[in-house]
Amino acid sequence: MNGKLASIAYAARKGGAIRETMFAEISVPKGIICDARGHFPKRQITLLFEESWVAACADLGRPLPWITRRANLLIAGMDAAQDRGAQIAVGETLLEVTEETTPCNLMEKAAPGLMAALKPGWRGGVCCIVLRGGNIAVGDDVVRLMAR
Repeated sequence: MNGKLASIAYAARKGGAIRETMFAEISVPKGIICDARGHFPKRQITLLFEESWVAACADLGRPLPWITRRANLLIAGMDAAQDRGAQIAVGETLLEVTEETTPCNLMEKAAPGLMAALKPGWRGGVCCIVLRGGNIAVGDDVVRLMAR
């Protein structure tokens, strides 16, 4: 199933404000250039799937901006990737899913009940490593490839 890159976000410092952008450069060693978390092993880039976010907000009973989740990429039109090792091409880049993004207490601080609403079905998204860097832009195609 293919999707589209709906939005891009990063935090210049750990725990800092999330900023949205239309374009980003992704590198193998640093993830999204300018993102403070891109050097973490197994968690260079986090993906959130729009349909999962909408479902979590529906359970919560109110809409919230997607950046409340503090993920890097919002993917539209694609089911959540729930398989470690799956490869996802975003524009000219290639990412590999390493694990589920576990909802943390920051979600509860942002909106009471959000942490629980993100738990079913990997609604909180996935963590990825960068296999191939490059430039991405909102509107790029997103393609799930076979797990290696």
